Amino acid sequence: MEIRDKVIEIVAEQAVLEPSDVTMDSTLEELGIDSLGLVESIFAIEEAFDISVPFNANNPTESEFDISTVRTIVAGIEKLVRDQKP
Repeated sequence: MEIRDKVIEIVAEQAVLEPSDVTMDSTLEELGIDSLGLVESIFAIEEAFDISVPFNANNPTESEFDISTVRTIVAGIEKLVRDQKP
């Protein structure tokens, strides 16, 4: 499964939507994901890809990880996965 598809699946699950309802340009806010849902999404992503996302749940706007859209989340995960490979 591609990273994009898995991230969309995780985000859709948190938003209680079908993956087909999630676009790459969707924001988490548009999808109805609150701060708790965001944290749960990050944990699910970390577990799914065996990575550590540089995300500060206490201050998400100051995190190094861009969560502005599904597209930026996917790009960030792709980079983290790439950087992790030996």
